[in-house]
Amino acid sequence: MTAVTKTRMNEAAIRKAHMLIGGKWVGSASGEVFEVENPANRRSIAEVPRGRAEDVDRAVKAAAEAFPAWSRTTPRERGRLLARIADALEERVEELARTVALETGNAIRTQSRPEAKVTVDVFRYFGGLGGELKGETIPLGEQILSYTRREPLGVVGAIIPWNAPVSLGAVKIGPALCAGNTMVLKAAEDAPLGVLLLAEVCQQILPPGVLNVLTGYGEECGAPLAVHPLVRKLSFTGSTEVGKLVMHAAADRIVPISLELGGKSPSIVFPDANEDWVIEGMISAMRFTRQSQSCTAGSRLFLHRDIFDDFLERLGRKVTALKLGDPLDEASDIGTIINEKQFKKVCGYVEDGLKQRAGRVVIGGLPPKEGPLSEGYYAIPTIFANAANDWRLAREEIFGPVLVAIPWTDEADAIRMANDSHYGLAAYVWSHDLGRALRTAHAIESGWVQVNQGVGQSLGQPYGGYKQSGIGREFSLDGMLDSYTQSKTITVNLTH
Repeated sequence: MTAVTKTRMNEAAIRKAHMLIGGKWVGSASGEVFEVENPANRRSIAEVPRGRAEDVDRAVKAAAEAFPAWSRTTPRERGRLLARIADALEERVEELARTVALETGNAIRTQSRPEAKVTVDVFRYFGGLGGELKGETIPLGEQILSYTRREPLGVVGAIIPWNAPVSLGAVKIGPALCAGNTMVLKAAEDAPLGVLLLAEVCQQILPPGVLNVLTGYGEECGAPLAVHPLVRKLSFTGSTEVGKLVMHAAADRIVPISLELGGKSPSIVFPDANEDWVIEGMISAMRFTRQSQSCTAGSRLFLHRDIFDDFLERLGRKVTALKLGDPLDEASDIGTIINEKQFKKVCGYVEDGLKQRAGRVVIGGLPPKEGPLSEGYYAIPTIFANAANDWRLAREEIFGPVLVAIPWTDEADAIRMANDSHYGLAAYVWSHDLGRALRTAHAIESGWVQVNQGVGQSLGQPYGGYKQSGIGREFSLDGMLDSYTQSKTITVNLTH
């Protein structure tokens, strides 16, 4: 049995999926299932187990049983196994890409295939860090040997979202397992199939119980995982609201936690940056080709008044030229919103923006109610001009392709508005004057600031948020050591 029966079958067929617990592919203890929908046409594509507390308990106990042997495996050997996973994944990149495009609605050319390739890179990167789990010696004199060890925490409970499921799953699996922990990972209910395929490849190489993957709803499966007494570490990526609940669960048991949460990222454009390359960079920073379903989307555009109208006109033309369509079509630049609930939420924000008398619509609006795009959750990229920083659209994370452009004239005022948010995940600064750009980058309250580019995260670069955008760092050696190990000090008196 595999994670997904007949994985390579035609996309129109219903897939029967299973969870991975203790090295075996199983259904839920209750026998319940739920359906996974293709957001491009609203049709069911799979049935997956509806995991509950009993399933969580089985998975956590399997991970706890596997922990002693896995933690004693030499770090370099753990790294070699992760590298083997990378090689095996590389052979199935296209299958992984199609699966992700089918269940998330992310366009295969611009998003799903690059995500599948990044997933390979994540395992290869952390596979190479096996030899970096080093301690230190502390000079306390010739008669005393004092040194530290980096030790794993135990069973890690991890919960991931649906917007980039396989890469975000890999970013938790790779460092946790490299450091010697075992893991129970709950996949997002809207996009579990790619993660189960990832788990299938991992299970061909890892000992049973080292990685366990559950499917189910947050309150039924994620919540029991967060409070399970054998879970020694919680790692969560998702909304700030749910992150607060996970943090409460961790606080009750004093369990270490990593949180990568929401964002409302500012992008500040100086008057000397009214150029095409900046417009292209803004489109990338706004993550339009992922339907802006990204916590790093630069959805607050602080644009200098001297270039405001001209920049927006050219930005609007470029964004309108992007092709919105079937995620599995190689010609599509933009796919669909993940589900009906999120689709209605995004449309609600657009409706709210249309009611604002002070603003104007540069491009976009509400989606069509007839024609091919009406068959799925296709949101039209929308830009509102002359927005105010206190608009609801400028305060709340929309998680959809809605950009608000706010004019400014004073640099200090632009920085003040950029920081006037309870979020602090990412930010973007655009200027030829690098002194001014760096001064601005240093003043912005965000965990990650890019200057003159709007690309995605890079492996080796610590990534995480300020304020309510999260706690801890990922994507790096520092993140692995801080998030998935604990330091033990050994002191030896050498005179006896």
